[in-house]
Amino acid sequence: MAMYLTRFSYTPETWARMIEKPEDRREAARSYIESVGGKLHGFWYAFGEHDGWNLWEAPDNVSMAAVTLAIGAGGALSSIETTVLLDVEDTIRALEKAKSIRYRPPAA
Repeated sequence: MAMYLTRFSYTPETWARMIEKPEDRREAARSYIESVGGKLHGFWYAFGEHDGWNLWEAPDNVSMAAVTLAIGAGGALSSIETTVLLDVEDTIRALEKAKSIRYRPPAA
């Protein structure tokens, strides 16, 4: 299964609701990814550009996209970004495959 790193930010209204009624959102996140056959590996809040970070495992890009779309459509987030993570073995395979590509810089 593929790994994914998601960065998200809540809307001010979501933060206001969370202050009024604090809730551990890890269980909700876990249920979303498990519904497509995946696994939640981590859930963190942070200072900075994004309010939170998740590390997920999903069977494929379509499954992860479905989870991200469902969460984003819920209206509680002001932004969500997902990065597909490559393991070392996949990166080495990509490096090997890159050898056969004859890249030419623009206007060269």
